[in-house]
Amino acid sequence: QVQLVESGGGPVQAGDSLRLSCAASGRTFSSYGMGWFRQAPGKEREFVAAISRNGGSTYYADSVRGRFTISRDNAKNTVYLQMNSLKPEDTTVYYCAATRMIVAGSPREYDYWGQGTQVTVSS
Repeated sequence: QVQLVESGGGPVQAGDSLRLSCAASGRTFSSYGMGWFRQAPGKEREFVAAISRNGGSTYYADSVRGRFTISRDNAKNTVYLQMNSLKPEDTTVYYCAATRMIVAGSPREYDYWGQGTQVTVSS
């Protein structure tokens, strides 16, 4: 069982930066691929970024590539999402998730989810 707790969301202006953190419980964090997703009301959960178990591979949605960076610190059981050049369309709830796979891009492939953190970008 893995418990995930996101933090770092909040209101910002367009062009600003935020760093989301996701702290995981348990001693097997490095056994999980990690991902960030986002979901607006009434819409499907959208892939944002993923990172492999050892952090050696990362993947991004086209909409965030070049602006967002996913990273992890296995010693701290934490995964991060550095978000730069934020846009109003990035406004939504962001979720981190853990998968038993090395890395994955579909929400269906993830086994554990955090409660989400709201990011609001105003123009």
